[in-house]
Amino acid sequence: MVQPSDPVVDLVVAVHSTARPVERAVASVLAHTRTPLRVTVVCHDVDPGLITEKLGASADDPRVRLIEHRDGVRSPSGPFNRGMDEATAPFVSIMGSDDLLEPGTVDSWVERQRAGDADVVVTHLRHAAGAYVPTPPVRPWRTRRLDGSRDRLAYRSAPLGLVRRSAFPGLRLTEGAPVGGDIAFVLALWFSGRRISYDRTGPAYVIGADAADRVTFRPKPVAEEFTYLSSLLSDESFLGLGPREKASYAVKFLRVQVFGAVHNRPDPDFWTVDERAALRAVTLRVLALAPGAERVLSIADRRVLDAVLDPGTPVEVLFERSVARRRFRSPAALVTRDLTRLLAREAPLRFMVASVLSRR
Repeated sequence: MVQPSDPVVDLVVAVHSTARPVERAVASVLAHTRTPLRVTVVCHDVDPGLITEKLGASADDPRVRLIEHRDGVRSPSGPFNRGMDEATAPFVSIMGSDDLLEPGTVDSWVERQRAGDADVVVTHLRHAAGAYVPTPPVRPWRTRRLDGSRDRLAYRSAPLGLVRRSAFPGLRLTEGAPVGGDIAFVLALWFSGRRISYDRTGPAYVIGADAADRVTFRPKPVAEEFTYLSSLLSDESFLGLGPREKASYAVKFLRVQVFGAVHNRPDPDFWTVDERAALRAVTLRVLALAPGAERVLSIADRRVLDAVLDPGTPVEVLFERSVARRRFRSPAALVTRDLTRLLAREAPLRFMVASVLSRR
């Protein structure tokens, strides 16, 4: 058995409830990994003794250690940062306690890292139900030397895979953020200019479906959901990005965060005057970040954007447009309102092709 004093990978699992299947997460790593590694289970505001019982035989594995972290903050950033602070291996990885890895995932990451001398290895994802997650929609067949903008890496909003610690000293998740605490972290990775590889066809990181208390899945007031935005937009490294990089993130934010905020809150009663105003304010901040970025959006997307920016639009119309934008084969979802941007990298046609080919 490889001792934990010389791991190649420090894998951090944060757990804040005994209801989480953390034993499954840890076992999925230990049982099928040849690479020397250490699994650090950070017990976030929960008794480590209870987590030890949950882990069963895995708790006795010399590759496993438990760390107690108490901060009273309902955010995953704190325990993940604590685990990364305790890491000593060349590479670090983070993992949700209700997720799991397919057999050989860590070994595949390491092989991909060595093949390209990568500073970051991006894993591919699938849902527990079996569906493959087609993000990021990188250039077809690309596996190494990825570019943050050209490979649309902003669509991967979690740092899942490997990160070389020496390449990113002091990099941390945003403390206290209930959601989005990893956004600044991943953007610092994607737009760093460092060597980034994509483990396109290896075993998958599997997103668990059985955590009813997952913090980031609870509908929140718009202002609370986007608390991380202010710190991101004032971050020196983010402000130092070029126009192309900022536009890449802005388009992703509109498609995923803004339109997702509408899609994930289908209750008309939620959308009070204050909530509509909050979403408008957030959207305007991002549009100001990259003027004109919205020109690559489809006709259907622009109709939703129009409704978001005009809180006087009836909420029923907002919902109708939100549903319509998800008819991805419709002409309105494929064609840009601004026809000069029809074949732009972030426009629907090229974006969808890259998504379809993202595993090849």
